[in-house]
Amino acid sequence: MIELLAPAGDIEKLKIAFYYGADAVYIGGKNYSLRANAKNFSLEEIKEAVDIAHKLNKKVYVTVNIVFHDEDFKGLEEYLMKLDNCDVDAIIVSDISVMALWKKLNLKMELHVSTQASTLNKEAAMFYKELGAKRVVLAREASEKDIKEIKEYTNLSLEAFIHGAMCTSISGRCIMSNYTTNRDANRGGCAQICRWNFKYQDENGLELSDNFQMSPKDLNMSLYIKDMIDAGVNSFKVEGRMRSSYYIATVLLAYRKIIDKIMNNSLTNEYIKYYSKVLNRCANRESTSHFFKKIPTVNEQYYTNSREEASNQDFLAIVLDNKEGIITLEQRNYFKKGDTVQFISPNFETFDYIIDNFYDENMNILEVANHPQMVIKIKENLPLKKNDIMRIKIFDNSSIL
Repeated sequence: MIELLAPAGDIEKLKIAFYYGADAVYIGGKNYSLRANAKNFSLEEIKEAVDIAHKLNKKVYVTVNIVFHDEDFKGLEEYLMKLDNCDVDAIIVSDISVMALWKKLNLKMELHVSTQASTLNKEAAMFYKELGAKRVVLAREASEKDIKEIKEYTNLSLEAFIHGAMCTSISGRCIMSNYTTNRDANRGGCAQICRWNFKYQDENGLELSDNFQMSPKDLNMSLYIKDMIDAGVNSFKVEGRMRSSYYIATVLLAYRKIIDKIMNNSLTNEYIKYYSKVLNRCANRESTSHFFKKIPTVNEQYYTNSREEASNQDFLAIVLDNKEGIITLEQRNYFKKGDTVQFISPNFETFDYIIDNFYDENMNILEVANHPQMVIKIKENLPLKKNDIMRIKIFDNSSIL
C-alpha cells in the first residue's frame, strides 16, 4: 500500500488535507508533541478528527514524540489510554520508555517510531520491530541505499518525508534553540535558530557581516517518488503542521497526482516538471532532494541571503458553495475584473479563468475584491465544489493537459 500522509494543525486543515488527497494525517495533542507553537488538538478534537477520518476510510496518527524528562511522564499513561479509546490509528513515538509503556498497556493503536529516533540502519529498525513497532519513520538523512537495506532486512512499513522544511541537525535533534533562547526543540519549542542571521568575522576578528545563516534548503522529492516506491517506502510524509491551508492543498494535490500517475503508469516528464515548479513556488524557498541520492553539499544549504518564506499572494479565494449557477467564494488576496486566475481541485486538472463580472454577497457588482475574507459571488457554470481554490495564474499547464 502507498500512503500520502499530511500534517494537520487543526480540524479545518485536516478536512482540507483529506479533500486534497491525503490517505492519513498526523496531528499533535496539547502535550507531548514537537510542535508546541501549533494550535494542536484537545482530546475531544482528536476524537472528532478520528470520526471524520474513519468515515472517509482514512487514518489519524498522533505525535507523542518529545524527548521525555522525568516530569513529562505525569499523566502520560492516562493520555495514551484515552487516545486508544478515541480509536486513534497510531501514535508516533521517539522515546523507548514510551514504547515500553505502549506495550505494557497492550494498546490496540499501532506504534510508529518517530523520525526523531534518527533511524538510519537495519539493526535499529529491527530493534523497534521487536518492541512491537509496525512502522518506522526514517531519519530525514536516510539514503536510497539505507532504505532498501532496512526494507529487505525488516519488512517493516517505512515512512519517509518527501516535502517541507529540513533541520540543520540530525532529524531535528537540535540543541541550538535551547542554548540561545532556552526553548527546547526536542520538547516542542524550536525557535528555528538556523534561520536567524548571525554575525561572522574574518581570521583577524574583523566583522564582515551580520547575514550568516546555517539553514538547509527545503526538501522536495517530486522527481524521485518512483525511486522511493521501488526502494520500499510505504508512506510519503509532508512536513508542516503550522503551514497554511493553501500550502497543504497545493502540496498534497501535486503529490497525489504524481503518485496516482505512477501507480497507473501514466506519469510523464512534463507532468513532473510542471508540478515541481508549482511545489518550488509554494513555500517561496529553494528546494532539493537532499540525502536520498547523495550527501548534500554547499548547494543544498543557505548561508547568506536566503529566500525566506515571505508570504506570496497566490491564494486568492476558496470556494464555499456552488449551487443554482452561483459560485460563492471567500476572498484571501486582492484581485480585480480582467485578471486571469486558475482554479485547482482534486476533481479536475487546473484550469484558467478570466475574471469577468463578480458580485458581493448582496449581488452588488464589483470591480475589485480588496477586503480580506469578503464573500464573493460569480454567476458561472463551473465544476467547482467546496474547498476548491482560486489562485493567480502561476504557470501555464497546457503541456500536461
